[in-house]
Amino acid sequence: MAKKNMDYDNPEIEEAWCDERRAEVTDYLRSQGVVSGRIGEWPAWHIAPYVSVWAVESGETAGAIGWWVISGDLPTDYISGREADDPRQAVGMFARRWNEAAEDMCAGRSAPHVKIGRTSHERSTLAPLLKSRAALLADWAERDDLWADLLDDV
Repeated sequence: MAKKNMDYDNPEIEEAWCDERRAEVTDYLRSQGVVSGRIGEWPAWHIAPYVSVWAVESGETAGAIGWWVISGDLPTDYISGREADDPRQAVGMFARRWNEAAEDMCAGRSAPHVKIGRTSHERSTLAPLLKSRAALLADWAERDDLWADLLDDV
C-alpha cells in the first residue's frame, strides 16, 4: 500500500518500494503454485507507489518470459507471457481481464480467471473496486507518455 508523505521520487524510497513488491510477487507465485524461473531484479515497468509489472522467466525455457505479474496498490495477479509481448500489453491484458471479472462479479457470476473474495457478498462489494482499477490500468496502457522508456528502446 502507498504510504502517505513518502517521496517516491527519492531513489532509495523507490528502491525499497520495488524490493517490497518483488518479495510480494515471489510469495504470490509460490502461493499459486506457479513454476517459474527468475523474477526480474527491477520491475519491467512501474509507477511507485501504485503499480509494478514484473517479467518472470519461464520455468521451462531459460531466458524467455513465462509470466507477467502485476503488484502494488491493486490485486496481485499474473498472466502467461504468451498473452503479452511487453509490459504495456500486459497492463492492457490485466485491464481487460479485470473488467470482465468485475462485470461477472456484479452479475453474480464467478469470474473464470480471477479469484477474489470468498463469498458472493464480498465479490459484489469488491467488484466496483476491481472495475475502477481495471479502468485506471486501461487508461495507463493507452498513454504513450507513461511508456516513453519502452518506446525509446524500440
